[in-house]
Amino acid sequence: MKNKEVIREGEGENYNYSQDHCFIKLSSHRTNGELSFVEDTLKPGFYLGRHHHKIMTEVFYILEGEVKLIFDDETIVAKPGDTVTVPPNVWHAASCEKGGKMLSIFKDGQFDLYLERLSGMTDSDFADEALMRAVSAKFDIYGE
Repeated sequence: MKNKEVIREGEGENYNYSQDHCFIKLSSHRTNGELSFVEDTLKPGFYLGRHHHKIMTEVFYILEGEVKLIFDDETIVAKPGDTVTVPPNVWHAASCEKGGKMLSIFKDGQFDLYLERLSGMTDSDFADEALMRAVSAKFDIYGE
């Protein structure tokens, strides 16, 4: 990155999905794919299924509400001000019953590009399990 970048509140590339609304606060384009930040407003009933990453480290910093992070060996209820770091090869899932907000930081991952790819997909694309596995694997996301 050669020039500073300021992204104000409510700004950034924005993706509004059925379960969450994401603003890209730092694109992996600006960091040679090394880092991205996503401000994620979780809608009530949010659920992210069990998955892991082979390369990417994922960091969750909770801003509002309570986010349940489910691991094979424990479940953590993270509250505002809490940080949970998930290294590669650790299976995890997440849920947020009442809604909340978090900053998700991705090291050695391009999760922002994954969101961009998803935003251009159709309902039939989402229904195609083989396509979804391939898209996810391209961005280091592996589910069951």
